[in-house]
Amino acid sequence: MKQNVLIVGAGIGGLATALRLAKKNYNVEIVEKNSQAGGRVNRICKDGFTFDTGPSFFSMSYEFEKFARDCGIQLPFRYHAVDPLYTVNFRNHPQTYQLYRDITKLAAQFEGIEPDFAAKMERYLDKSREIFDSTIDIVVRQNFDSLRDYFSKLMKVNPALLPVLFTNFWNHISRYFSSEEARQIISLVSFFLGRTPFNTSAVYSLLSYTEFRHDGYFNVEGGMYKIVEGFVNELREAGVKITYNTEIIHATQKGNRLLTLTDQNGVSHSADLFVINADAAAFRGKIFKRRAFNERHLDRMGWTMGVMTLYIGINCKLPQVHLHNYYLGNNFREYAGKVFRRPQTSETPYYYVNVISRHNPNCAPENAEALFFVVPVPDLRFKPCWDDRDRIADNILADFSTRIGQDIRPHIVSSTIYTPLDWESRFNLYRGSGLGLAHDMLQVGAFRPRNYDEVFPNVFYVGASTVPGTGLPMTIISSKLTTERIEKKHL
Repeated sequence: MKQNVLIVGAGIGGLATALRLAKKNYNVEIVEKNSQAGGRVNRICKDGFTFDTGPSFFSMSYEFEKFARDCGIQLPFRYHAVDPLYTVNFRNHPQTYQLYRDITKLAAQFEGIEPDFAAKMERYLDKSREIFDSTIDIVVRQNFDSLRDYFSKLMKVNPALLPVLFTNFWNHISRYFSSEEARQIISLVSFFLGRTPFNTSAVYSLLSYTEFRHDGYFNVEGGMYKIVEGFVNELREAGVKITYNTEIIHATQKGNRLLTLTDQNGVSHSADLFVINADAAAFRGKIFKRRAFNERHLDRMGWTMGVMTLYIGINCKLPQVHLHNYYLGNNFREYAGKVFRRPQTSETPYYYVNVISRHNPNCAPENAEALFFVVPVPDLRFKPCWDDRDRIADNILADFSTRIGQDIRPHIVSSTIYTPLDWESRFNLYRGSGLGLAHDMLQVGAFRPRNYDEVFPNVFYVGASTVPGTGLPMTIISSKLTTERIEKKHL
């Protein structure tokens, strides 16, 4: 007899798990809080512009290809490699660095700044590859049944890499590069994990290998939301129903099994199995009332930084601005030490800008540009009030205009701003944390909230705050690990 599965949340993890299970002959239904699927990978259509709300590119394309093969489908979106990967500009510095995957072209930009850059970069990437090859199958693509199981698998990692576990990204990269410019630029990848190089383990220098050698970064033709639309179309063909505007607020159990989940309208949703695509830690506390995940305990956990995002439409072109761009200040160490907890860091922010319409011109009217700004900020534990959001946004737009030599402010015809308050209310991101739980050493592997429930044997989790972690490819891997859990327990 087919088992009925209810998935709570239509983020990428929920959609991918739903399709995997539907292809394995489960009856699957999804309930989603918002009016459209995608979670953080969402879309704003406004004033003739189209903006991706969250990720603007992705890596590890082969994980999506593997997912499609597992499900017996053609990948339902098209993507293209990005090169240069992104640009970096320092405040009051005339040079804009272009991060080419070609190390010779990249090294040419560091002449007179970082002697022997190419040789240093190759040695650094050799080490990054060693870390990647030693951990991706042993740690990342694995379920762990216990701490003992986790440590036994860690023992298979090359012992020569153990020192990397006990140093941070910045100290690690400083062994290869001497200039502040090279160190800051190469370590920027740690911000993709929602942290800084000073509180990110050197293990994650493996991301540099994925950037420059292994697979690179990719843009989606038509915008990132095409991933969501493609998945939803495949689910429709597989007979999976998605019910929108449905937020789960209560749970009912019978014995040690979850019986039903109740939504804001009082409707109870029953199933044999439940998969939670909401935050794996916060859902346990808010809905299941677990003491280990109440607000006091959650606030003590390590979370990724909050984000403030700006979606700006302008009625002019910016030919001088590349597709993906990082704008840094001149106080990297000081900024990194304060950005998590001190609200005043938002006064002179570091930020990222994606010119969405550069790769996808249909996202903006003719002779116009769609711009997406991401600003790391403290989460709601440290900055609960965002009455100053417009002033912060004005500072960012003024700084950006100065950097590019063109004042865009008179040309703004569309503006939308999300603060951590919006990210929390719209997408249930705990305290407005942009990427969920951080990847501290005691919050990875078997230390991370499990993808199966501690009490209910018929409840599972998928997404950024369970294994293996945050990021689009990690979420695709998470859907595979969760599906394996379900099959192991319930076949």
